[in-house]
Amino acid sequence: MAILRPEEIRKFRLQVYRYYERYGRILPWRSGYNPYHVLVSEVMLQQTQVDRVIDKFVSFIGRFPDIAALAASPLDAVLAQWRGLGYNRRAIALREAAKIIRRDHDDKVPDDPEVLRMLPGIGPATASSIAAFAYNRPTLFIETNIRTAFIYHFFNNRPVIEDVAILPFAEATLDRRNPRKWYSALMDYGSMLKKKVGNLSRRSTGYKKQTPFVGSRRQVRGAVVKLLLEMKSCSAGTIARTLRRDVATVTPVLETLAAERFLKKEGRWYRIAQ
Repeated sequence: MAILRPEEIRKFRLQVYRYYERYGRILPWRSGYNPYHVLVSEVMLQQTQVDRVIDKFVSFIGRFPDIAALAASPLDAVLAQWRGLGYNRRAIALREAAKIIRRDHDDKVPDDPEVLRMLPGIGPATASSIAAFAYNRPTLFIETNIRTAFIYHFFNNRPVIEDVAILPFAEATLDRRNPRKWYSALMDYGSMLKKKVGNLSRRSTGYKKQTPFVGSRRQVRGAVVKLLLEMKSCSAGTIARTLRRDVATVTPVLETLAAERFLKKEGRWYRIAQ
């Protein structure tokens, strides 16, 4: 038995496309859908809202205009451009992905989701979205705005929903002739719905609520990286005093950042890795 009748599919697509034609967002990474621009934007958009990403994306592309430029840049330059987006490990992963693309793929962002998934920091949903937007491939993926649109139209009476139940609807309604346009429209439509009726994505078992930033280990990590970008090299004691925190709180963060290759430790001094 079909999930949706043809007329239901047409009605849903028509509603989404009509909204998009009137109110679709003009976003810098949608201009020409350059695969490198898509890659950068998709990594930036992980756990970060569109409005915060736009200006950072423009400045990042201005500083690192292509795969070669990003791959060759020192980590401190990449982190400086990333400042304000949070989750700095995404910047490291993006730079490492650029190096792999340059080395193994002749500077060309792969078009196969399975290959994309092998790059640092790229999960299944991000890999599929890159393939869809960069190469117009009819992949399947769900993110918060897409999830909201489907819950609103097809599962609004269910307090809890799993993504596995949504996927057949996503597949049935996918515009395979132009998945790039369809996903752009669907995301914009879902974004509108979130403002209108709230984030229905929270009903999903796949929804992950972001933990509070203030007072978190994540806040300390960000403060450490910011300080070392400015001061170049510091001891744990100096970092702790500057940040007005206990050495016992700062030292484990420094050791973790060093293990993750954010930082390089030389004796008692820490600096941004290159």
